Amino acid sequence: MDATDSATNAPQLSGDTERQDEAALAKSVILSQRRPPTVSVPGLTILRCLGEGAYGSVWQAREKNTGKLVAVKVYSHRGGLDWSLLSREVEKLAILYTSRNVVGLLEVGWGSDPPYYVMEYLERGSLAALLADGPLSVREAVRITKGILQALVHAHGSGVLHCDLKPANVLLDADLEPRLCDFGQSRLSCEQSPALGTLFYMAPEQADLQAVPDARWDVYALGAVLYHQLCGAPPHRTPEAERQIESATSLDERLAEYRRLVRDGAKPTAHRRVRGVDRRLAELVDRCLEPDPAKRFANAQAVLDALDQRERSQSFRPLLALGGLGPVLLLLALGMFYLDSMRDAVNSATRNVTTRALESDVLSVEILARSVAREIDKRSAELEKVADDPNLVDAIQSAAARNWSDRTELRNLLAQAKARADQSQRQLGLNRDGSWYLTDHLGFQRWREPQDEKTFDKNFSYRDYFHGLGEQFEEGTTPPNIQPITKPHVSLSYKSQATGLNMVSLTAPVWDDKHERVIGVLGRSMELAQLLSPYVPGRHRDAEADEEADSSRRIVLIDDRNWQLLDHPWISDEHRDDPTKDVPSLRLSDETIARLRPATASGEPAAISVVIQMRDYIDPVGQFSPDEYGGEWLAAFSRVGDTGWFAIVQERKSAVLRPVDAMAARLRRDGAWALVLSGVLIGTLWLVVLRGLKERSERTPLPSAPDRSPEIDG
Repeated sequence: MDATDSATNAPQLSGDTERQDEAALAKSVILSQRRPPTVSVPGLTILRCLGEGAYGSVWQAREKNTGKLVAVKVYSHRGGLDWSLLSREVEKLAILYTSRNVVGLLEVGWGSDPPYYVMEYLERGSLAALLADGPLSVREAVRITKGILQALVHAHGSGVLHCDLKPANVLLDADLEPRLCDFGQSRLSCEQSPALGTLFYMAPEQADLQAVPDARWDVYALGAVLYHQLCGAPPHRTPEAERQIESATSLDERLAEYRRLVRDGAKPTAHRRVRGVDRRLAELVDRCLEPDPAKRFANAQAVLDALDQRERSQSFRPLLALGGLGPVLLLLALGMFYLDSMRDAVNSATRNVTTRALESDVLSVEILARSVAREIDKRSAELEKVADDPNLVDAIQSAAARNWSDRTELRNLLAQAKARADQSQRQLGLNRDGSWYLTDHLGFQRWREPQDEKTFDKNFSYRDYFHGLGEQFEEGTTPPNIQPITKPHVSLSYKSQATGLNMVSLTAPVWDDKHERVIGVLGRSMELAQLLSPYVPGRHRDAEADEEADSSRRIVLIDDRNWQLLDHPWISDEHRDDPTKDVPSLRLSDETIARLRPATASGEPAAISVVIQMRDYIDPVGQFSPDEYGGEWLAAFSRVGDTGWFAIVQERKSAVLRPVDAMAARLRRDGAWALVLSGVLIGTLWLVVLRGLKERSERTPLPSAPDRSPEIDG
């Protein structure tokens, strides 16, 4: 017997019917500390503690004469609440001692201090322990439930209502036969005092301190236990439901919330989706769990009768199938075998094709991520070199000292640096920067190339490229005392006021000559729609390779700080057709973000390349262009250095699986023809057999009828 469950089976709301005040609860805590029992049981050797509860503990013991293992339930002290519990439980066990399905009572220590009683020890533990490994098969759940029902039928027939039926109060013997235990909450059918059970097993009308015990309480609890065996959890129990009940401040409020949850909540249906649960069993569970007791089974015997009737009904099905549906079942079996084999072949081909495609995507995305990271690092290093130039520092300080009235030296220095960078980009065949710019330590733009009067001397401290806080503030809502960046930074995307295009910037701080204060922020911006164009064949309209490129593969960049798309073929196409068009910001779905977030944990070194594969990626562009970007995609994600970006290589899943779909269609066609031919063959054989039987019956004369006329006495 798993006495842990037996010892800790006090109801979850207030324990037993008698409610304890704060002093009694404090005493229960002290008494529940694990220590050797103070009781001495004649003829027994106490071995170990099996479990403890609020009102006592259960110990494993060995009979000195026979060596037989038994369990001893020791109550915390004699008298008061514990004496009431002991008396009640022993009373009910004594009434039910003849039942094979109720744990056996062996001895009671009425005169001991503390009091105790000795019962059978069942080494297989409780049903709750068995269910900790997951739900049971339908056959096993029904078998155990019938054993519990037999115990309840005996109890109800003896005038005892259990009132706290749950998996922890069902023990299993060596043959896994159920044995009902813990009658501390039980009532005689003639009693009028309430008894609280355990949440999510207790009938709603039982959750009332004025309720009168009813056999239908045990019926509801039985349905909850059967539901738990089938589904792995009792009905109505969800984290939200538990939070709502726990948020109540008093017992009455908890009981009222539980009643509302059971009566007004959604009807439990998970058992109907369990493989092997037939209509009769599902309806039996539904009727046991009816919130209205009038619609519930009247008692345990009625439930047992319903289960027996279900088994009798099932016993006739094999005969009917063999007698009338044998040939059809044989044909269906062949068809199912073929479909199963075909499904295995298609699934295997799907796995192989998608695995090969993802392996290719992973290789491509790793190369892409390293290439983009190298390019960003190169541009950032180039920018840092210019920002660290002492001549630039002197030029900024001189211009600031003159209140920025003369910036000739500053313009010349930065224009030369940008010209060198542009020439380097052209030589490498890469896109040039959208612009270079410089802001002072307050965020005012003091230089920009190409020049634009709309941004000249305007404050841009609200932009992420200035403060590096990972947030784009609204213009005019910059927090007070905003500070410039102190290290190189890759900004969030933003819409340029000069060009109206979506941009991203690389920025570097410019320190004073003593490296004590940031006097400016130097940045270079890049158009989002052009970030990946050097790495994507056919991205430009005039590229002949576009016709030959894999039309199902796409390359994308996202920012993992706000999960927005930085670059996407659709964005590039929209800007290419109309550079001034306002393209909406696109964000990954919450499900995709949840799958990517572990790969971006703050504790992970940024230099490590993290690659994540998805077989059911949903492109957010699909909402705007469902024909081209809707449906599922195969996708590989890789971190782009320490930029805060992810590179994505994605392939349309339907295009990758097109050869598999063609193979599946061919197999289905061949299978259909095979089934048709098999059906024709079986039908022909049946016709031959039936014709033969008919001809045989026509050739065999019927026996003559005997002469039944009365004899005439002559």
